[in-house]
Amino acid sequence: MENILEKTEKAKKRACPSRFKIRWIILLALLIVSIFTNGFGVKGLLVKQGASQEIIDNAVTFINEQLLPSGSTASLAETDSEEKIEVSKFKITIGDKSYDSFVSKDGKYLFPDAIKMAEVLERAKAKVNPQQQTTEMVKSDKPNIDLFVMSYCPFGLQAQKTMLPVYDLLKDRANITVRFCNYAMHGKKELDENLRQYCLQKESAEKYMNYLSCFVVDGDSEKCLLNANIDQKKLDSCIANTDKEYKVSADYDDKETWLNGRYPVFKVENNLNEMYDVGGSPTIVINGQVVNISPRTPENYKAFICQAFNVQPEECSETLSTETPVPSFGAGTANSSGGSCD
Repeated sequence: MENILEKTEKAKKRACPSRFKIRWIILLALLIVSIFTNGFGVKGLLVKQGASQEIIDNAVTFINEQLLPSGSTASLAETDSEEKIEVSKFKITIGDKSYDSFVSKDGKYLFPDAIKMAEVLERAKAKVNPQQQTTEMVKSDKPNIDLFVMSYCPFGLQAQKTMLPVYDLLKDRANITVRFCNYAMHGKKELDENLRQYCLQKESAEKYMNYLSCFVVDGDSEKCLLNANIDQKKLDSCIANTDKEYKVSADYDDKETWLNGRYPVFKVENNLNEMYDVGGSPTIVINGQVVNISPRTPENYKAFICQAFNVQPEECSETLSTETPVPSFGAGTANSSGGSCD
């Protein structure tokens, strides 16, 4: 769900997730290794005749702008055009995905996966502003916006932070609701938080948004419940009843019910997940259409939602932030967006 604004003609069918972004898991592992060994020093990788300084500089820029989260910076330590590494290319298959890998001919170096920088940058250039979107939106007097997330998904949290100022602006003009994916990728704590947020929103949308504004930054549910002045007894009662009705804890304890034996299910809003073929966190549905908004900025979210009005309200003329919130918990901004948990 990532790089350009478009209506998804058909979202990926998800009774269970069909892919797990192994490419980025491998990449992350390699980046972590790099951090704790060379501090992202660039030295002799895939150098047969010596890459130009411009290419090396571009590679470092690519790492900073496309791969690293806000607050992390890769810097060039040194280059070594003397060490010439010849490699052989081969393919590996993991599950239903194939990856181009490389090994040095002397067997000393292994590169499990290659990032096609030119393709990634080309997709980034293809991003369009919401005003340039040519797909016709389904319109209504009061649009319905459903944001599906997993409560501990870094990119779901990013999308929630992006949506909060849009909610503040359009809460009287549109129905903006946070929904939850029908499986959890971040353990029991995510199931518990999903239940908590579901009940908070069911009880009071305004108090829920106050709680959420705190939670997406601090990640401290107890503190945020106090800040939002939540009736704990009423909340606990709703959580217990919802848990029992949808067998959230029971299914967690019964791993036979888990998706692919890996992820516990969360069936509280399963009917909506199936209706919209929700493909992961985040997924945005506007007036029954699954849409992809990129980059994730409050202004982009607002502009796209405003296209769904029969007659745009005056609030749509206001300009919101054009910065992308950082993924996961915390304040601040990120250099790029587009990731998902699926």
